[in-house]
Order: sequence, then C-alpha cells, then structure tokens
Amino acid sequence: MPHIKIYTAHFCPYCTMAKNLLKQKGISEWEEIRIDLDPEYRREMMTKTGRKTVPQIFIGQTHIGGFDDLNALNRSGDLDNFLQ
Repeated sequence: MPHIKIYTAHFCPYCTMAKNLLKQKGISEWEEIRIDLDPEYRREMMTKTGRKTVPQIFIGQTHIGGFDDLNALNRSGDLDNFLQ
C-alpha cells in the first residue's frame, strides 16, 4: 500500500469527500496535513503542487490533485492501480 498524503483544511467539504472516498476503497490510514493550522504547510503545498486549494492528494510520489481529480480516477477505474 503506498503512502497517502492529503493537504486539508478544517470545514473543507471536498477534503471530507476525498477522505470518505478513500475509506470506501478500504484505505484507513493517510498522512493529513492541515494547512489552516500553519502557514508554512500552505507554502509547502503550493510549492509542491502549484495549487492553492485543498484537498491536494499525493499517492506515493504522485500528485493526484484535488477531490475532482481523485473522483475522476475512481470513476475511470484507474484509482485502484494507484492504491495497489
């Protein structure tokens, strides 16, 4: 199982949906980094992804993107390949 890292913020509905989708796929552990708790985390996320919005999801070393990207991978059937 690859390491999963998710940059999130409190009260972010898309963050919750991303975590729920991972749970539906049988994933129960990930590293969650709350960018609203420390501005350095936001800078780190923006440097790594070029994006300002959360969630930003990494599976292994691959930047998946946000919830819409994660959901599109799931609908296409490709998410399972990333999670193996």
